[in-house]
Amino acid sequence: MSSVALNLFALVALLPAALVPLRAGAGRDAAYWAFAALAVAGPALWAASLMSDAWQTSLSAALWVSIAASTAIFALLAAASRQAWRLAPLLMPFLAVLGLLASLVQGVEEPRPLTGAAPVGWLDVHIIVSVLTYALLTLAAVASLAAFLQERSLKRKHPTRLTRLLPSVVDGERLAGRLLLASELVLGLGLMTGMATQYFESGSLLVLQHKTLLSLLAFALIGLLLIGHRVCGVRGRIAARVVLVSYLLLTLAYPGVKFVTQVLLS
Repeated sequence: MSSVALNLFALVALLPAALVPLRAGAGRDAAYWAFAALAVAGPALWAASLMSDAWQTSLSAALWVSIAASTAIFALLAAASRQAWRLAPLLMPFLAVLGLLASLVQGVEEPRPLTGAAPVGWLDVHIIVSVLTYALLTLAAVASLAAFLQERSLKRKHPTRLTRLLPSVVDGERLAGRLLLASELVLGLGLMTGMATQYFESGSLLVLQHKTLLSLLAFALIGLLLIGHRVCGVRGRIAARVVLVSYLLLTLAYPGVKFVTQVLLS
């Protein structure tokens, strides 16, 4: 019962942070930071509970660790940027949906144990880098979606209540660009640590599995977008779509493969 209550608390903790920007005259005030701290604490406590004994390979644990990392990085970003906090109405409901999915599959998944071939410390580094990559790209995808929605509402000259809460097009694209650059750097590090882990396990640096191919495609797409933005000024809808496709690829590579192997094929 305690684990069920903690899981429920982790889910519910995400919702107030999505609703607090809806207040009239909302800003980064005490109420916002209180609910942001709640959104960080809930998933973090539940993820720590799941990982209390050892690293878990289950889909549900991977999703909750990613959610916890995303909320923590978002809180830091909101503290550092005047506009990042406005992403909460998009980010928190999405993370709540991920948390609900994680809670639903927890009873039916069949996780596979770690092979143990790679050194424990090295494996920890690879897992941490992978989680950071997915969290950063989650935030970049949300920032790109916010910029896309703002641009569309401006072209249609019909702003909605949601778009009035989101960052401006310029601020959204600036946030997305910085997060994409960080994602690309961390993803590159993750690919290198993954190759080293693969070498420890099989003696080969690169094995063309679904996870590897999808991660490489995401890395290439993000790299091309960053180059295109720097050289040709690629932005707007094209940039947003590339970011969302890259996020989809990494989602298929990270939790997607786990969902197929641990849920559908279990």
